[in-house]
Amino acid sequence: MDKFLELSEKVSNFVRERDWGKFHNPKDVAISISIEAAELLENFQWRNDKEVDKMLEREDYLNRITEEMADVMIYLIVLSNKLGVNLIDIALKKIKKNEEKYPVSKFKGNAFP
Repeated sequence: MDKFLELSEKVSNFVRERDWGKFHNPKDVAISISIEAAELLENFQWRNDKEVDKMLEREDYLNRITEEMADVMIYLIVLSNKLGVNLIDIALKKIKKNEEKYPVSKFKGNAFP
């Protein structure tokens, strides 16, 4: 089984077993994604790049970050399941759109052309 499909099914089962689906309307799940993303950002707030690099060498710090990353991903899966869209497909479609919008010839090494 594809690992992403396996994860998506585990998330669906987790939600179903707890009868949480009734709380997972698109608005509230989108809010939860934003909250979890903010919790991820808190790990970097008020630190410069050197401080972050040094902290990333610590297992406890890296674990906090990866747990918040997982929370964001889980809520994205919940939302994609709720909306009936394939998260991988829409991400690939968006990458293709970005490739057209930001061609290498104009944007390689540049944030702005």
